[in-house]
Amino acid sequence: MDQQHFKMNTNHALHSPSHGRAKPPKVMKPYLRALAALHSVTCPASMQPKDLEKQRKGQELLGRLISPISGTGFEPFSIGDMNAAWVTPAHGFDRNHAILFCHGGGYTSGTLGYSRLFASRLANTTGYQVLCFEYRLAPENPYPAAVEDAVRAWDYLMYHGFGARDIVLAGDSAGGNLALVLAHRLKRAGRRLPSRMVLVSPWTDMTLSGRSYHDKEMLDPMLSLDYLWAVRSAYAGDADDYANPDLSPLFGDFSGFPPILVQVGSNELLLSDSIRLRDRVIRAGGHCRLEVWRDMFHVFQTFPIKKAAEAVEHIGDFIGEQFY
Repeated sequence: MDQQHFKMNTNHALHSPSHGRAKPPKVMKPYLRALAALHSVTCPASMQPKDLEKQRKGQELLGRLISPISGTGFEPFSIGDMNAAWVTPAHGFDRNHAILFCHGGGYTSGTLGYSRLFASRLANTTGYQVLCFEYRLAPENPYPAAVEDAVRAWDYLMYHGFGARDIVLAGDSAGGNLALVLAHRLKRAGRRLPSRMVLVSPWTDMTLSGRSYHDKEMLDPMLSLDYLWAVRSAYAGDADDYANPDLSPLFGDFSGFPPILVQVGSNELLLSDSIRLRDRVIRAGGHCRLEVWRDMFHVFQTFPIKKAAEAVEHIGDFIGEQFY
């Protein structure tokens, strides 16, 4: 396994957005420079209507360029007025368990087609059916719309015979933020929590205060500080407190949380978000396994590369482990 753990000083804070995305440095490998060029189209530093449309169309394009796992089922349906879909393994599946998957996209983009890419990999490696849902997007529908929709998706599973302990709650990027916020909400309401959580490159801190936001900006081919400032503003507006756990779940109470697997690339702006999440969960008495994958980028598990397949296998192994 080609991965490495890091200890970082997390006291560094950024107080203003950067001014324009710097060109990818020469130290970035050629395929990462190409990825950065492609992703610069899908992650603009503006939420103006034309840029937002470009972002959403770009994500749809990525969804078409990368194929889901062959043979997996895809069954769209609706939860009230919210689009949803079951993604099922190619060769039968465990009907007693499910994964609730929260897609990424900075809370401003994301479709069932895009969700299907990673969901098909989860289904194939775990043998579980995966529920995807299209939560309402900012800026048309800012916070708390996405959280309310995540609760609706959770309730759908409960109403259809699943228990909380039958569910794995998963998310990538902003979807990792949403998964954690959902778990915090369930806990505050006195409801049972899922059996496991799987978070891929989660955005846990909307205060953007981690050291990697500064240290990794020239290495991350997928995200920029300008983009994160833009989507934060679109989703949370001029919030009085970006450290509110409903926006930055990193700062919530993790006592009683289920075991969590966090995977992140070593070249990510969001690396600090994952490291500090691991530390806070462990300090609260919980179990959190952090995997930092060397030279990997944001949500690399979606792409057809060897390390992605290895990382998804680790997810399947984690879900199958016995912790209690």
